[in-house]
Amino acid sequence: MYLYTDFDQQLINERVAQFRDQTERYLAGKLTEDEYRPLRLQNGLYVQRYAPMLRIAVPYGLMNTKQLRKVAELAKAYDRGYAHVSTRQNIQFNWPALEDVPDMLQELATVQMHAIQTSGNCIRNTTTDQYAGVVAGEIADPRPTCELIRQWSTFHPEFAFLPRKFKIAVSALEETDRAATSFHDIGVYIVRNAAGELGYKIKVGGGLGRTPIIGSVIKEFLPREDLIAYLEAVLRVYNLHGRRDNKYKARIKILVKALTPAVFAEKVEAEFAYTRESLKIQPEVLQKLDEEFTPFDYQNLVDEDFTELFAQHPKFKQWFNINTHAHKVTGYRIVTISLKRAGVAPGDVTTEEMNLIADLADQYTFGELRTTHEQNIALVDVPQKDLFALWQTLEQANLARAHIGFLTDIICCPGGDFCSLANAKSIPISEAISRRFDDLDTIYNLGKLDLNISGCMNACGHHHVGNIGILGVDKKGAEFYQITLGGNADHDASIGDILGPSFAAEAVPDVVEEILNTYLDLRQGEETFIDTYRRVGIQPFKERAYA
Repeated sequence: MYLYTDFDQQLINERVAQFRDQTERYLAGKLTEDEYRPLRLQNGLYVQRYAPMLRIAVPYGLMNTKQLRKVAELAKAYDRGYAHVSTRQNIQFNWPALEDVPDMLQELATVQMHAIQTSGNCIRNTTTDQYAGVVAGEIADPRPTCELIRQWSTFHPEFAFLPRKFKIAVSALEETDRAATSFHDIGVYIVRNAAGELGYKIKVGGGLGRTPIIGSVIKEFLPREDLIAYLEAVLRVYNLHGRRDNKYKARIKILVKALTPAVFAEKVEAEFAYTRESLKIQPEVLQKLDEEFTPFDYQNLVDEDFTELFAQHPKFKQWFNINTHAHKVTGYRIVTISLKRAGVAPGDVTTEEMNLIADLADQYTFGELRTTHEQNIALVDVPQKDLFALWQTLEQANLARAHIGFLTDIICCPGGDFCSLANAKSIPISEAISRRFDDLDTIYNLGKLDLNISGCMNACGHHHVGNIGILGVDKKGAEFYQITLGGNADHDASIGDILGPSFAAEAVPDVVEEILNTYLDLRQGEETFIDTYRRVGIQPFKERAYA
C-alpha cells in the first residue's frame, strides 16, 4: 500500500489550511457564492438538497483499518452516524455542517486521506478491480499503475479546469472487468505484446450520463514507460478541443465521437511526439512503485475442506460460494461484505459497522480493506481456516447476506432523497425490489444479474450498464421510472435498451417481476439473464411488461 512521503503530508496539510481560510472568509461574507463554489468543489464539498455532502477520496478503493476507523469517528462526530460507499470507490458524508468541513479534512489528513479532486472539472479518483493484486489471472497488479496515475494527476496545473470532469479506470484481467473500464473517459488495459513486454491498451471516449458511449481503442500497445506521456497527450487534446460552451456536450466522449476515434488518435499521436521523451518514466520509478505493492508475508497454508461445516451450516455454505472469491495464494480467500440490507440505503455503513469491519480486517487480514464499485466492502486476504469464525461474526451483525452479484446486490445512487439534481428517488425503489425478492432461493434461481438504479440522467447509479436498469424521470412533476434491459459493464460491454414508456413508482416491482418471469420462461439451460436477452431481444419483455 502506498504511504505518504513527508512532501505528500505537507502538501495535504497546506491544502487543509488553505481551505479553512477560504471557508472562514465565505462564512464571514468576504467571498461570494460564485467565488466559493470552485474552491469547495476542489475539496470535494457539494451542496445537496438538504445539506452539504463531502466526498472523500479512496484511491483505487484501497484503505487501511486506521483510515476506516477515522471515517467512522468523523461519521459519529460530524454526521449522522454513517457513511456511504460510492460507485467510484470513494466514501461520502451526507450531512456535515459546512463550518465543520475544514476540521473533518484536518482529521482525515492525520491518516493520509483527503477530498481533493473528488469533484469539479478535473481528473477524478482512478478506479480498478477491488480484488487487485490478490486475484488469480492478472496480467500484472494494476495498483502501481493506479498510483502512478494518481501521483501524476493530483494538482496537475494544466488539468485543474477541464471542460468537464474526467475519469480513468485500469483493468488487468482478460476474462472479466469489475471496473467498467469501457465506460470511462480513458480506459487503461494492462496487456503484453507478442514479445511478452508489459504495456497498455488505451480506450478513450467512454461514459454514461445523457449520452452513454462505449470507449474506442486508440492505442493497441503502449510501452509501460510511456503511459504518463500518452495520458498527458490525450488530456491536452481534450483540453484544447473539448467544448466549453455547453456542459452537456463537454465530455471527451462527445469530442471523440465528433472527430471520430481515428482522427482523435491522430491528434493524440501528434501531441505524444512532444510529450514522449520529457515525460518518459524511468525504470527506477516503476520499480519503486512496484515495491509499494509487494505481496504480504502469507502463511504456508492449505485449502480447507469445509464438507462437514457445509453440511452442518447451509447458510455458511451459501455465503462461502457466493460472497467469497478465489485468492491467488493457496489457503486464502477473498471476502466481500454486503452493504445491501433491507431498510438500509445501498452502500450505507454505520459507525459501529465500520469499526467492526476494521476489527475484522485487523484480526483476519493484514489490516487492509477495499471499497468496491458495487458499493460493498471487501477483505481480500482472509485465511480459509478463519472463514467460519468471520462468517459467524458477520452473520450476527447483519453483514453476511449471501447475494453478491445477484439481483438484490443493487447499485443505487442517493437519488432524490439527497441529490438536488435527481428527478426521482432511487432508494425507495431499491428497497421495494429488495423486499419483493427477499427469498434467497428465488434470486439464486435467477442466476447472476445486475440491477442498477439512477435518480436522473447523470447516471451515478450506472443504470445504462445494468442487465436491468432503472432511471428516475420527471413526468409533469411526478416521479416515474424508465426501464432499460441488456446493459453490461464487462469486457463485452453493452448499453441497455429502453423498454418503453416509464412506470409509476408503485408499479416498478411488478414490472421487474414480470421481466424476470419472462426471462425464466425463455431461458435455455443455464443461461444468464444477459445471455437470454441477447438471444431473444427486447420484444418478448416489452409485450409482457405492457400487457
